[in-house]
Amino acid sequence: MPRQPRRRSYDQYCAAARALDAVGDRWTLLIVRELLAGPRRYTDLHADLPGVSTDVLASRLKDMEREELATRRKLPPPAAATVYELTARGRELLPVLTALAAWGAPELAERRPTDAVRAHWFAIPLIPLLHRLPYAPAVLDVRLDEGEFHIRTDGSAGGGGAVYGDGPAPDADARLVLDADTCHALAEGALTVEEGVKDGRIEVTGEGPVAAALRGE
Repeated sequence: MPRQPRRRSYDQYCAAARALDAVGDRWTLLIVRELLAGPRRYTDLHADLPGVSTDVLASRLKDMEREELATRRKLPPPAAATVYELTARGRELLPVLTALAAWGAPELAERRPTDAVRAHWFAIPLIPLLHRLPYAPAVLDVRLDEGEFHIRTDGSAGGGGAVYGDGPAPDADARLVLDADTCHALAEGALTVEEGVKDGRIEVTGEGPVAAALRGE
């Protein structure tokens, strides 16, 4: 089936402009952030995107389907729920979001009273740091006061090639317990994982070589 034309375009023969034609609308990249954790139901997306209206969310998801960034499918029984998930092209936006997170990290110096927060929002800035550690590949649980998520440092499966996911992983090699301020320090480059463990700002639990390496044993 031929692709339908977009509603609007910058009409510029420029790679950056073409990219913004596809993902430049408000909320689109944040929807990508949520779907990088794997397939999500519409209600789950709405819950983890505080501030987005139902109309705007539905419109952005339709745009993403049209741009072949996301697809929609029905899960088999007993779930029988419809979920959205990124296509391979949509998952290629991970480095874009990683770069944006690194660029925006200094803006997290102070948390505003109106700021919402979800634990897994810290996954994207942590991914490149954890991928560079010498014990990769590994599966790491990360626990904050706000919740828990996991990161797969080899970028392997779990929900459509997701490299991180909400909640703990059943096959985690180690668990890192820290707070949002420490996550911010890591994302901004003011602290390394090794320094955080040594200073007691990051608690590492678990058995096996990965957890031992993280603890410096």
